[in-house]
Amino acid sequence: MGLGEKVAKHSGEEFSFRVKFGDYEVEVRGSRGDVLEAIKELPNLMSNLGKAFENLKPETVATVTVKAPVTTVKGESPVEKYPKIPKVESCGEAVLKVLESDWGKWRPRTIVELKEALAVNNLRFPGRNLAGELLGLVRKGVVRRWKTDKGHVYILAEEEVLTQ
Repeated sequence: MGLGEKVAKHSGEEFSFRVKFGDYEVEVRGSRGDVLEAIKELPNLMSNLGKAFENLKPETVATVTVKAPVTTVKGESPVEKYPKIPKVESCGEAVLKVLESDWGKWRPRTIVELKEALAVNNLRFPGRNLAGELLGLVRKGVVRRWKTDKGHVYILAEEEVLTQ
């Protein structure tokens, strides 16, 4: 079945046209002439649909907090001070402590940076374990991840409730 057959169908006098708009779908039904006339007004209809669906946005959103970068010493490159974290029981707990620190909050961190921060604290975890723990934290919604030119970056996920 082609796209045209999915979008519009003709059965006797009944004619319909279906449009998907983001997560929502709208169907226009009527006589063939009426529906085709409505299609001519599609740009105006889409604008009105956008306004109509604005009220249906979710009430919670995730936000990312980014703090100012570390200070630089005159004539030198930026100095990064890795955080000191308390003794931990697991790799996942260590990752959370690092990301909860000021160093982990001011910008998203690569897995290499996280591994270096853990090494400074005498915590050495194999790369696969660290990657697995990070993926588990992402799936739980505790940590956010996205791809950049340097690879995936990680930062704590924060939820903000919108008030209406």
